[in-house]
Amino acid sequence: MILTGISDEAGKDIHSQIKAHKQLGWQYLELRLVDGKNVAGELPDEEFSRLADILEKENMKVTGFASRIANWSRYIKEDFTQDVEDLKKSIPRMHRLGVKYIRIMSWKGDGVNETYWQEEAIRRCKELTKIAEDGGIFLCHENCTGWGGLNAKNMLKMRDSINSKNFLLLYDIGNVVAHGSNVDDFFTTIRNQFSYIHVKDVKKGPDGEHSDNFTFCGEGDAKIKEILNKVINQDKYDGIISIEPHVANIFHKKDGSTASPEKLFSSYIKYGELLKNIVNEIKIV
Repeated sequence: MILTGISDEAGKDIHSQIKAHKQLGWQYLELRLVDGKNVAGELPDEEFSRLADILEKENMKVTGFASRIANWSRYIKEDFTQDVEDLKKSIPRMHRLGVKYIRIMSWKGDGVNETYWQEEAIRRCKELTKIAEDGGIFLCHENCTGWGGLNAKNMLKMRDSINSKNFLLLYDIGNVVAHGSNVDDFFTTIRNQFSYIHVKDVKKGPDGEHSDNFTFCGEGDAKIKEILNKVINQDKYDGIISIEPHVANIFHKKDGSTASPEKLFSSYIKYGELLKNIVNEIKIV
């Protein structure tokens, strides 16, 4: 089992990100932004090359790329070209760093007919999956923005419709609460069906719907400890568990990057230590 995190929540530059992970005793990072640019497509080639050199020099490895492909910033009726280009650009970068997994979603669908949203999202994901198959990497679809992330049943339908070993599911434990779903029902449906885990925690909204009241690990309503206990001890999950704190930086909010570098770093360390404590408490030796 590998504990890691989306490292730009510890700091904008790669040196801060590496420092945080080393302080936590983690050899792996999940990469999203470096100096404000997404590694999966946006970061210029020369900057990526420098990044790769630094990671290799520091003996740090990467579990996955948290890409913008099909995410909350991209609409199902907009051009699909950017998603394809991001994936094609990412694959050689993933090979350079020995990365197998790239996180995707399935497009926001504000105001569109759900049948169209479903059919078009599946069609596009099939096209992306073919590129992933040819490139020898794995797409990990997250329960977040997009038709496939509306609920656990949609996640499974998306996966089954695509029917490829290169299309996997990423289970974000906190997103279940953040999107107003029932924690127990969601987990029961998706149990043993996912290949990658994100950990965030959040308090339920007053109406039981969407919430962005994110908390430190174990302090919200996502039942982090209870779920990880089942996943690790009962289901024998031995994969990647990656923190995405959102306590000092909510990435997709306009005002989400206002925390100081010191606050980003210290809150990330605290979050990582809390996750480590939970895993140590529940893990059966």
